[in-house]
Amino acid sequence: MKAVLMLTTLLLTIVSQAQKINQFDENGERHGKWMKRYDNSPQIRYEGTFEHGKEIGEFKFYKPKSGKQPTAIKIFSKNTDSVTVTYYTQKGVVISKGKMIAKNREGLWTYYHLGGKKVMMTEIYKEGKLNGPQETFFTNGKPTEKVTYINGKREGKKYIYSDEGVVLKEFTYESDKLNGITKYYNSEGVVTIEGTYRNDKKHGIWNYYKNGKLTEQKLFPLKKKGH
Repeated sequence: MKAVLMLTTLLLTIVSQAQKINQFDENGERHGKWMKRYDNSPQIRYEGTFEHGKEIGEFKFYKPKSGKQPTAIKIFSKNTDSVTVTYYTQKGVVISKGKMIAKNREGLWTYYHLGGKKVMMTEIYKEGKLNGPQETFFTNGKPTEKVTYINGKREGKKYIYSDEGVVLKEFTYESDKLNGITKYYNSEGVVTIEGTYRNDKKHGIWNYYKNGKLTEQKLFPLKKKGH
């Protein structure tokens, strides 16, 4: 008899808990704990809490075959449109993280090398557009590239480095186009090529060096043969 009572109590508890999931308020807005599954699948699609139609707190999102490991976790602010987002591999390793406001990326975003511990890239957004320095890194922590964006477009200098921290290439951008001085260096940081771009095309005199000495010059745009 006790076993029957315990089983009955357990079933009532399960039913009671189930009834508290996926509920609506008096205005038809989602309210309380919600959980959705993929169609014709036991796999959870997302789970989290609504407060009168607004997501609040932690939401977990899953891919069709991710099992119990969420591939994204979003933390929704109760009083603003700000959302903190972290993306994961299906093994639970962090891929990237940052903030969103009204579905646009905002502020600092960080991306990680395989393994999820060493930073691979950082970049800054404003209203969904890149706006600020973007830096990528080798696994040893030294920079791979550095460039600055303004309103979604590259502006100013871009540097490319060796894994020992030596500048190998230097470009100049205006409104996302190559405009200005460009330099190439050898592994010791000595200039091997230098010239100027105008609207993504080589322009004017380009100098070519060997062992630090000028060996050749070319004038761009190059004249076509026969002219």
